[in-house]
Amino acid sequence: MDSGNVLLASGSMGGGGGGAQLKNPTLICVPIMADTVDEMLVKVGQAKSASADLVEIRLDYLRSFVDPRGDLAALVNGSSLPTLFTYRPRWEGGQYEGDESKRLDALKLAMDLGADYIDVELQVAGDFIGSLHGSRPSKCKVIVSSHNYECTPSVEDLGDLVARIQATGADIVKIATTALDITDVARMFQIMVHSQVPFIGLVMGERGLISRVLCAKFGGYLTFGILESGVVSAPGQPLVKDLLDLYNFRQISADTKVFGIIGRPVGHSKSPVLYNEAFKSAGFNGVYVHLLVDDLARFLQTYSSPDFAGFSCTIPHKEDAVKCCDEVDPVAKSIGAVNCIVRRESDGKLFGFNTDYVGAISAIEEGLQASGNGSSSLSGSPLAGKLFVVIGAGGAGKALAYGAKEKGAKVVIANRTYDRAKELADTIGGEAISLADLENFHPETGMILANTTSIGMHPKVEETPVPKVFVPRLYTFTKHHPTVSSTD
Repeated sequence: MDSGNVLLASGSMGGGGGGAQLKNPTLICVPIMADTVDEMLVKVGQAKSASADLVEIRLDYLRSFVDPRGDLAALVNGSSLPTLFTYRPRWEGGQYEGDESKRLDALKLAMDLGADYIDVELQVAGDFIGSLHGSRPSKCKVIVSSHNYECTPSVEDLGDLVARIQATGADIVKIATTALDITDVARMFQIMVHSQVPFIGLVMGERGLISRVLCAKFGGYLTFGILESGVVSAPGQPLVKDLLDLYNFRQISADTKVFGIIGRPVGHSKSPVLYNEAFKSAGFNGVYVHLLVDDLARFLQTYSSPDFAGFSCTIPHKEDAVKCCDEVDPVAKSIGAVNCIVRRESDGKLFGFNTDYVGAISAIEEGLQASGNGSSSLSGSPLAGKLFVVIGAGGAGKALAYGAKEKGAKVVIANRTYDRAKELADTIGGEAISLADLENFHPETGMILANTTSIGMHPKVEETPVPKVFVPRLYTFTKHHPTVSSTD
C-alpha cells in the first residue's frame, strides 16, 4: 500500500457531515509565537478576528517564562479563543532547551489552569500521562504528537505509530511528517480516513500543502493556518485567510470533488483564485488546489479516486500528460501536449484536452484588433499572413505554434535546442532557428513574439529570453502575462 494505487474513498468516512453553513468539523488553529505574553494575547485577538477556531500557544517562543503560573493564567484567562498549549523541545523541532521536568510541569499547570488542549511529544507521553494519576481535568484534551522532519513513512509504519500513540492514553493523535513527493500525502490521507480516534495528520513542505486543505475532506481533527506570510511554526502552513477565502475551507465535505493545477513550480499560479471563486458562485461542491508534482504518472496513479476529478496541467508536464491519459482529444494529440485532464467518474479513465491554443490565440487576436492591427483577411483572423515567432518548443510552444498556423500565420520556432525547434517546425509546417540566432533575426513590423518558456516566470518576472532591445517594433505575448501590447 506504500506506493501504487491509493483509492481514497472519502464518502465512507465518519467526519465531514454538518449543517448548511459548516460542512466539516475540522478546526482551524493559529500558532501563536511571540516574545511576551502581551504580544501573544494581541495575536490571539487577531486570530479571532480572522475567524480561527482555536490558538496554539507556543510557550517555547517566549523570551522570558520565569513566572509560569502567572503567565499561564494570563494566557488562559485572556484568550478569546480555546487554547492549545505546546512547549516544544529542540529535540522535536521546537525552541526549548531547558530542564525537561520544568517543561512538563508547565504543561500540567496549563491543564490545571483551564487549557482546552495540551500537546505532548510521544517520546515522553507515556510517563507524562502516567504521572497525572488519572486526575487530569476532564475539560483538557491531551494531544500526543510525533514529528518526522525527514520523510513520510509507509502506511504500515504510520499505522504502527498511531497504535503507539493511542497506547499512551492520548485523547487525540497527531502525526506530522515531511513530503518528499506529493504522493506521500496519500498515505497520510489513508490513515486519516480510517482512523477510529480523533486524528491530526499533516505533511510538511510545499508538496504537502494539500494535507492542510483536504484534511477537511478526509476527517482531520484540525489544521493550522497562519496570520501572516512567512511566520510559521512548521513548513508549508497556509494563511488562515487563504484557507477560508481561497479554498472555501468551511464548505469542504466528504463529497467535495478535488481539482488542481499540476506543475513545477506551481505556487505562483492564480488558477485556484479563479476556479474556487467560480465554484463558489455556481454553488458547485469542489475545491481547486496547487499541486507541486515531480512525477506526473505516479501522481495520477496514486490519486486515482473519482474524487480527484480533474486537473489543469502546466510546465513541465504538458507533453508527459499525453502519454498519461487513456484518451486524448485529436487536437491535443496533433499538438502533442495536454493542459486539461478530466477523470470520467464511471470508470476513472483520464481524458486529455488542449485549451492553451484557443485561449492564447484568442487573446492575441483580440489584442491585435483592439490596437488597430487586426487587418481583415479571408480567414477572418488578424494573424493571417503575420510573422509569429514562438520561443520554446515545449507543451505551451507546441500549442501556440499549432494555433498560429491554423490561423494562417507564418510560424518560426526559436528554441535553445535547435533539434527540438526543427522537430516542431517540421510538424506544423514552419521554420526553425536556435534561440541564439534569434538575436540576429530581422523582425517584421507588427510581428508577434510569444515567449512560452519558463524565463520570466515568478519570481524573476523581469527576465526575458532575448535582449529587450530586440523588441522595438513587435507585438509581444507571454504565457505568464497573457496580454498583447504594441511597442510601435
